[in-house]
Amino acid sequence: MQQKESQKGWMSAAIIGLALCLSAWILKGAALSVKNMERTVVVKGLAEQEVHADTVIWPLVFREGDNDLVTLIERVESKNQAIKAFLLLQGFAIEEISSLTPSITDKLAQEYVSQEGGFRYIAKAGLTLYSTSPEKVKLALKEVGTLAKQGIAITENYDNRIEYLYTDLNGIKPEMVQQATKEARQVAEKFALDSESKLGKIKQASQGQFSIRDRDSNTPEIKIVRVVTSVEYYLSD
Repeated sequence: MQQKESQKGWMSAAIIGLALCLSAWILKGAALSVKNMERTVVVKGLAEQEVHADTVIWPLVFREGDNDLVTLIERVESKNQAIKAFLLLQGFAIEEISSLTPSITDKLAQEYVSQEGGFRYIAKAGLTLYSTSPEKVKLALKEVGTLAKQGIAITENYDNRIEYLYTDLNGIKPEMVQQATKEARQVAEKFALDSESKLGKIKQASQGQFSIRDRDSNTPEIKIVRVVTSVEYYLSD
C-alpha cells in the first residue's frame, strides 16, 4: 500500500516538474518574441510649405493734441472721417473698416509728466482695416502719403504694425502631415538598412504643432508653415 502511494507521489511530482519545464519553455519563447517585437526606432519627419497671407489687419493710428478737449474730439472725428474716405477710395468695403476707441491723456493729471510746453490733451485714435485682400492693402500703402498731405500722420510701431495672417491651415494640413510621415518613413528605412534590420509596422505616431512664421522681415505677407511628426516603427531581423 505504501509502495503504491509512493509511486503515485513520484508520478505526480514528475508530472508537475514536466509541466513546470514546459511552461518555462513556452514563457521563454514568448518573452523572446516580445523582446523581438520591442525593437523599435523613433524617427522624425519634417514638412514645410510656403504660402501667401490671405488676411491683413491694418491699424491706421494717429496722434492729435490740443488744449481744449472738445476741440480735440472734433479734430479726431474729422481725421477719422478722412481716413475712412481714403480707404473707401482704395476700394475697401465699409464693413472692413472699424473705429478704434480714442485714448486721451490729460498731462495735467499726470504727476510725473512735465507740464512745460505742448498741449494739455493728447489723443491716440484712428481706424482699423480688416481685409481679405492683402494685395489691395499693398497698393493702398503706396498711396498713404495722401493722408499726410491732409495733416494726418499715420504712426507705425510694434503695437500698430500691419499684421498679415494665413487662415487656411486646415486646407493644407492633410497634405503636410502625409509629407512629413513619408519623410519619417524614408529615414526609418535608411536606419533599418544600415542596421541590417527589417522595418515593421508603426508602433505609435504623434503630430507636432503646426507653426506659421514670416519667411523674412521684408515680406511678412509670405509665410512658412512647418510641422514635425514623430513616428516609432518596429524592427525585426
